Amino acid sequence: MIQPERITSFNNQEPKGSYILYWMQSAVRTRYNHALEYAIERSNELKKPLIVVFCLDHSYPEATPVHYRFLWEGLQDVNRSLTERGIGFQILSGSPVDIIPRIADDACMMVTDQGWTRLQREWRQKVIDTAPCKVVIVETNLIVPVHVASPKEEWSAGTFRPKITRQLPAFLHPLICRHVQGESTDCEPFTGLPVGAEQQFTGKPLPEDTSTQFLPGGENAADHYLSAFLSETIDRYEATHNDPTAHATSYLSAYLHFGHISPLDIALRVMEHPGPGTNAFLEQLIVRRELSHNFVWYNPLYDHYEGLPEWTRKSLEKHRIDTREYSYTPADFEECRTHDRAWNAMQLSMIRTGYLHGYLRMYWGKKILEWTETPEDAYAIALYLNNRYELDGRDPNGYCGVAWCFGKHDRPWKERPVFGTIRYMNEAGLRRKFRLDGWVDRTLDLYS
Repeated sequence: MIQPERITSFNNQEPKGSYILYWMQSAVRTRYNHALEYAIERSNELKKPLIVVFCLDHSYPEATPVHYRFLWEGLQDVNRSLTERGIGFQILSGSPVDIIPRIADDACMMVTDQGWTRLQREWRQKVIDTAPCKVVIVETNLIVPVHVASPKEEWSAGTFRPKITRQLPAFLHPLICRHVQGESTDCEPFTGLPVGAEQQFTGKPLPEDTSTQFLPGGENAADHYLSAFLSETIDRYEATHNDPTAHATSYLSAYLHFGHISPLDIALRVMEHPGPGTNAFLEQLIVRRELSHNFVWYNPLYDHYEGLPEWTRKSLEKHRIDTREYSYTPADFEECRTHDRAWNAMQLSMIRTGYLHGYLRMYWGKKILEWTETPEDAYAIALYLNNRYELDGRDPNGYCGVAWCFGKHDRPWKERPVFGTIRYMNEAGLRRKFRLDGWVDRTLDLYS
């Protein structure tokens, strides 16, 4: 089922071209992809071949070879799956703003998936402004489209939860996989990169020793992790998901970021396993994740310190000149040169694996605030490190997670130096949750 609220149309023109173009960008998958299924519907209705393209922008901000490899593995899955379904697929090198309007010259309609960050929205708007055909944007990476869940930026999960919960019955429905009536694998109106040419894909050799050895990219790997979570982990999720040594998380965040798995697919499969962990997991997947998209969609300063709530900035301003027991430069943080072995191990884990457990990321971000001379610099450092080293960096969840460390979606707590009334975290809190020393020793031994 593709709900009408997922669909937004622009440039309503009569279809005159020779093919349907699906510009795949944020949803790099073939399963549970509303944009792909909508494009197949239009292809069958208009009796036009469907061509799917992905634009690789080599200058994408803060993207590293590690990110490119994860993305690349996802595109390989897409190529295999679309070929099996008889749908043509091309990878095109360059900015979508330059490429998509040009290749849409002979398209009778263009379909694309929704984006939320500033760059993603700018890309789509510029393409809409210059495309010679009808453009349809389809929301497929959220369970409830952001504008349907709420018409404004929400204060907290408490204000957002009842609003999105009311919408769920209309959107928690399976998506039917459609069959394309006319194959297009031999239809090549333009030439893309060879799907097997990794060096051409990134412009440089992809590194062998990367985080993908821990988390391989692609929808097949995402399905594997989801299946393992449901069969082995979900029943203990509620009790142990904040313990990094319990391995009680789904490891799906990076796959959601790259669009390698659908949150709707995850939610429906999780709901088939009722138990103590189901509601706790759905709270994170639906309420917390989609609240982060609400933040990025409605707050134009989501990646700036000035985008934080007024009360947090006032509180931090009051304590701006407080003495910091420790003070570090951006390079100190990036190169794991703090006095805190636990923090250094967290940063090292991010660098070596592209992953850091969510509970540890809270501590990691809070300490950057505590050990930096100004809150503005701390915010910029935390965003930079998260975007560069986390596989799920540059994502609404990541922007919101950093902002949470500075008080976003939270409430005032007991006032203290440096933090003001921002929630505080310390090492003693970690020790109450899990065996910290063992985790630190193992991490430093593995990755130093």
